[in-house]
Amino acid sequence: MTFIKLSLIKVILSLIDVHSLIGSVCFGWRCVLKVLKLSAQGLPQSWISLEQAVIHYAAGDVRWESGGEVAVFHGGTNAITGQQSIITVNSIIGTKGIPKINPFDLRSGLTNTKLFIRDRNICAYCGNHFHESELTREHITPFGQNGKDHWMNVVTACRTCNARKANRTPEQARMPLLYAPYVPSLWEDFILRNRRILVDQMEFLMAHLSRHSRLVI
Repeated sequence: MTFIKLSLIKVILSLIDVHSLIGSVCFGWRCVLKVLKLSAQGLPQSWISLEQAVIHYAAGDVRWESGGEVAVFHGGTNAITGQQSIITVNSIIGTKGIPKINPFDLRSGLTNTKLFIRDRNICAYCGNHFHESELTREHITPFGQNGKDHWMNVVTACRTCNARKANRTPEQARMPLLYAPYVPSLWEDFILRNRRILVDQMEFLMAHLSRHSRLVI
């Protein structure tokens, strides 16, 4: 195999498999496409850009690959052999080194986008499905009653139900919850944090979810 110098990190993206770009958005030569980076043991670490993935390949950090090929990067030409260096990037890579994320220490960051996806854009009070622009983060125990802003105290609610419940608990407002809140697992969090997941990446992540997960269709 041709020796790849770190200078090849600044390579030109020359070819992208169109079938692997379903669900991504391209702006000129730049694509909003993320590679799923795992530890060598298979634990998810982060979503990284194609350029960041190339750095791992060039440094020899990739221990194994999964999923389909999403891009081919062409680098410089070896002055001795005359061969051009090529780096093929897969949608899922396992990297060597000490994992940066311990699944037992994970604290999933709470955002409205993640919350709405967790709850499938369904209002916890009326049970109707809404576009995210019509939804709100609703605190089960309101701030006025010492409620906290964390996963176990928030649900998705439409604007009408949120206004109706006001500064009351579901019991006080006589508006029972239709589903219970929960803290996303490590695998669920990686699904929630990326809105453009490739099919093979989604299949990999879904295979690790509990059959009781709300994300399982």
